[in-house]
Amino acid sequence: MPLKEFYDQQVNWSPPFEDGLERATVVVPRDYSDPDGPKLTIALARLRATGERRGVLLAVNGGPGGDGGDGLGLIKHFGARLRSAYDLIGFDPRGYGESTKLYSEVTVPKAPFDSRPPDSLFAQLAEDMRVRELGCQKAGGELRPHITTRNTARDMDLIRVVLGEEKISFVGYAYGTYVGAVYGTMFPEHLDRTVLDSCINPQWTWREQFVTQAEAVYRNVELWARWTAERDGHFHLGTEEKAVIAEIEDVVAELEAADQVHLRTLLDGAVGTRATDRAQWDSLGYLIGDLRTALADGNLDKAKTLIVGQGTWRPQDQEGDLRVGVLEAITLETYWPQDLEVYYADVRKHRATHPYGYGVLRAQPWVGAFRTFESLEPPTKLRQGGYPKGLVVQADGDPMDRYEGGVVLAALLDHPLVVIEDSGDHEVYALAGNEVLDALVDDYLVDGVLPASKHTRIPGHVKRPDIPKD
Repeated sequence: MPLKEFYDQQVNWSPPFEDGLERATVVVPRDYSDPDGPKLTIALARLRATGERRGVLLAVNGGPGGDGGDGLGLIKHFGARLRSAYDLIGFDPRGYGESTKLYSEVTVPKAPFDSRPPDSLFAQLAEDMRVRELGCQKAGGELRPHITTRNTARDMDLIRVVLGEEKISFVGYAYGTYVGAVYGTMFPEHLDRTVLDSCINPQWTWREQFVTQAEAVYRNVELWARWTAERDGHFHLGTEEKAVIAEIEDVVAELEAADQVHLRTLLDGAVGTRATDRAQWDSLGYLIGDLRTALADGNLDKAKTLIVGQGTWRPQDQEGDLRVGVLEAITLETYWPQDLEVYYADVRKHRATHPYGYGVLRAQPWVGAFRTFESLEPPTKLRQGGYPKGLVVQADGDPMDRYEGGVVLAALLDHPLVVIEDSGDHEVYALAGNEVLDALVDDYLVDGVLPASKHTRIPGHVKRPDIPKD
């Protein structure tokens, strides 16, 4: 048996740390087709079942590359019912966290941060990504081609074996939904209960997944604008959706005329962020109105005060020598155009039609346009191999992984779909505070109770501000 050495290893759990987690490591082959070759270390964490144990449950967070790299700590968010029924297993997938890391050299972009980059910046944006890919190549070395979703699924199955389990249950978020679906395709006989939350679309390449984020954010902006227009007596931004959005663009034009591209960029981010969070819909209306007044009065200092402090995002590095390069490795599993004009055309399109929330930046060139390695095997063609029905969870306003991804994945795997209505949440079960969803998922994971319908709708827990219509 080629993997016998790995299957026979003992897992030596530490005493619980201050956070309650026991920790351990397992050794896996870097290349499963060459088990005698170099080895990697995978870091594990465990919370033992507090009640009648029905098995183990593994969890994988988003990314790729993890949300903050804390794959080990994800299981701490699960509630008492799940903790009672399962040994909860967190792990840092190969490449990041406390597992063997995939490194990239740090490369600091030269293009300025701009949510609506003009054509004159396109060449520098592309050059920044070319240099970024070279930094990944230099530091990633021979490990980089082995940081793949299929190998993460193989690592999960090796973890299952060394834990002495016939089957595992699984909760995956965002990119973790794809990991879970790949595991179910590769090892269907070893998968028990499955929850896939905030799904990537299995019909899209990573580039398509990135580019469509601009559209997902804009859907939330349209909903906010419609809500605001129905309350024109309160916000005074217009009585129609288009008029409200036109007010935003008037403010944008004033900032650009004042050569305040950075402030306009921060405003674009604020519009996307606050429109996605229903609780901030009133604050966004006030922000646009106050900015309109400040700029009409020529009070640029006031406008700066209103905007400064908004969050920023861009695919860039910070100062330093090395960083984790898992995002770049995983996203190169699917096709990326080599013709830069394809990227430039999409930037122009979304710059004109979906400019809010930094979504346009996802359309610009990525390292895939300059890839320096070829994948060792093609991506998994997902299928339902006969493992039990699971749950797919998707918020209808998810700004990162569009609603359609959950619909498509649920149909492909023949899983019931739970839609969280009027919600901009991303990664919801046990993380967002939606008690209705948490109870529904717990009923399934603990008691095996699936929703009666293949398509269940529940309300989002974040409510719109209580401001009556005109």
